[in-house]
Formats: sequence, structure tokens, C-alpha cells
Amino acid sequence: MTGRSVVAADKDVAAIPNEPGELILGPQHKSLPPAAWGLTVREFLATTPHLDELQTPVLTMDRAALDSNLAVMADWARTAGVRLAPHGKTSMSPQLWFEQLAAGAWGITLATGWQVQVGRALGVHRIMLANALLDPAGLRWAAAEIAADPNFELFSWVDGVDSVREMERHLADAPEGVRLSVIVELGGPHGRTGARGTAAAHEIAEAVDKSARLKLAGIGGYEGALAHDRSADAVAAVRAYLDEIGTLHRELAAEGRYEDAAIITAGGSAYPDLVVEHLAGYADEEGAHGIPTTVVLRSGAYLIHDDGFYSGISPLAAGRAERPLRSAMHGWARSVSRPETELALLDAGKRDLPFDEGLPVPQRMAGPAAHPLPAGAHVSALNDQHAFLRLPGGAAADVPVGSVVRLGLSHPCTAFDKWRLIPVIDDAEAARPRIVDFLPTYF
Repeated sequence: MTGRSVVAADKDVAAIPNEPGELILGPQHKSLPPAAWGLTVREFLATTPHLDELQTPVLTMDRAALDSNLAVMADWARTAGVRLAPHGKTSMSPQLWFEQLAAGAWGITLATGWQVQVGRALGVHRIMLANALLDPAGLRWAAAEIAADPNFELFSWVDGVDSVREMERHLADAPEGVRLSVIVELGGPHGRTGARGTAAAHEIAEAVDKSARLKLAGIGGYEGALAHDRSADAVAAVRAYLDEIGTLHRELAAEGRYEDAAIITAGGSAYPDLVVEHLAGYADEEGAHGIPTTVVLRSGAYLIHDDGFYSGISPLAAGRAERPLRSAMHGWARSVSRPETELALLDAGKRDLPFDEGLPVPQRMAGPAAHPLPAGAHVSALNDQHAFLRLPGGAAADVPVGSVVRLGLSHPCTAFDKWRLIPVIDDAEAARPRIVDFLPTYF
């Protein structure tokens, strides 16, 4: 991990360690055995621990899959002629952010002012806030940070004239010359935030143009708020929205609203192919055809991928791409009760695993003597700390009490936030995976 920014170091942000290897392990770190308490991460890893030495339930990241996904997306974006600013809120794991930056990412996207402060304190120098920074304390912090370090680049979204006025109000006492770069957000019908229509977006751009505290840096939005699958209607809605973003960019450029360069940003992890198809043609970083323009994808889930929502919709999933993404996250849960022949209760629940985009999927038994699960095995429900594993036609020997099941998961955004320290294993397919690292998270 790179060091903190100069500004953050001067403030001595002691709560954020520069070196994760020196983090001291303790009972606050879920799943770690008591034998690890009191050791640093580095000391514990030196014992060459294996996954079966941890307590269940546990969430793991697969190092081989992470490395593969990192390379696949970096190469894909480079070939498409677009930049990546991966959405860091997916993991809130700075170790992963810096791996993405080292692989060529243009910057890191975050979702709240507090997340931006975490990223900045850890040394991220270009941050896209895919949200409107309206909090007074956050705006004052941003102004001070920009004034102290002219190399720090922060881009906030804005989707209304009232938001422009609110930003100006709280930046009124900012140091002389400080201007916050903003991205006009275009929304869509029944979507989330974002100006409804290009006419409203033009009004926002005009208000920014007149502001002494703001600077128009580009336009953007989130097409994933308008669709949730690959049906014809969903794809058509996304295409129309992306075309509207392109039209708005051309109009703002023709009006001279941009000062020196422009950013066009879109793209979650569900439709990056459509973003490239409709917007990559605007990329012109040297300004050969007008205002220098950078097209930025904000895909965040690609590094982790999954065995659920994204595996079913991503254009880079297995079966849709020559070099597919791989699921890098798994849950491991122990059978703690067999009250019925066709039911096993596992010790992982809503407090441990994601469930908002589909329930965990039982994949196989774990361990050297692993055997397949019965056909039709599925998780039917999660309680806070239990999973209901249904075993149609099963027998008691299929998932005996004390055995461990590997689970495929859906939606990494709601997996990471349940763990403050996530074990990284060498290979989830191994008979006895070895722990090779840990990922601290900041939620």
C-alpha cells in the first residue's frame, strides 16, 4: 500500500495503519482462532495457516481469481480505449484499491464524503465521488484539502441547481482560488438521483458556469439504476440513456461550458460493454477533435465478481467472454444441526453473507474427502446466524454434523461490509486452501 497523503500524515491519522501486516489480531476479527490473538497479521501468516484452522462461518477471497480479474478488466478497458476508476465502496479495502491503481486505474470512485476522506488519508490522489457532496463538514474538509495539495483531484457529482447553491454556500469561506470540480449527473425516468432530462442538466451546467466556487469537469450517471437484467427492454433503456449522455456532452462542449477538459463517466459492472459501445468514441484525451475528453468506467464489482447477480449479467462472465471473470469470494459454513433428513442447518446467516441479490448457493463439501452435494441442494432461507440447506432426497451422510460446505455468493457490495478483516486464500479449489493474506475493510 502506498503511504498517506502529506496532508493526512501531518494530521497523524493514527486510526488508519499504513502497513496492514502490522495489524494486531484479536477477538474483534471474526473467524480467527484464539491462537492468533495478539499476533500481527505478518506473524500469523508466518505460521503458514490453512483455511481449516479458522472458525466458521468465514468469508474468503481467492488470490488467484483476484489476480486474474484484475488483469482481465485492465486489458479490456485498455483495448476499449477507456479509463477505469473502480468503485471502491464495493470492498472498502484499500489494499485492493491500490492493486487496481497499480494495474493502471485512472482513479478510485467512492460513494460518500467519509469514504473520500478514508481514501485520501490513505494516499489516493484522484477520487470520483459518485454522489453530491453537500455535507458542510465534508465540503470544508474538501476545500482545505484542495488548498493544501494542488495535485489532489476530487470530483463531486451534482444533479440540481439547488445543490449548486448549497455547495456554494458552504464553500463561501474556502481559501482563495479553491474551486470544487463537479460532474453534472444525468438521471433517467424512475431512476435514482440525477437530473431528469437534458434541459435540467443544462440549467445545472449554467449555474456551475456562473459559480466562483465550482468548476464543470464533465457529465455522468449510472445506467444500472435503470435496468436490472439483459432483457430487450432493459438493454434498450440503457442504450437510450447512454445516448442521452453523449448528446449532452456534445451540447455542453459546443456551448463552451468546459474550461480545459471534460470527463464522461458511466458504467457499473453490469453493462460496461454498452457504455463502451455508446461512449468510448468520445474519448479524445489529446483534444485532437475539440475539448480533451476522458471516458471513465466506474465498474466496482469486477475484481470480486460472484456466483449470482453479476455472473448472470456481466458481459465478461463465463460463457460470454474469451477471458471471463471468476468469482473470487466464497462462504464456508459448518453443519451444526440435522433435525430432518432433508435439512441441514449451517452456521452462517445474514450477519455473515450477502443475501440481497440472491441467497448463497451450495457448491460442494469442503476438505480433502469432499464429495458432491445431492442434486437439488439449495439454501432456502437465512436467519441472522443460520442457513437452511435443503437436501431433497438426501441422507444424513450427505452433510454430517461438523462438516463444512463451500457456498457461492452473490453481490460483493454486501459481502465485504460484514467483515472487518477478510482472509485471502491461495486457491478456493484446493483440497486444503492456504491463507496468504488478509484484507482490512473500512465500513
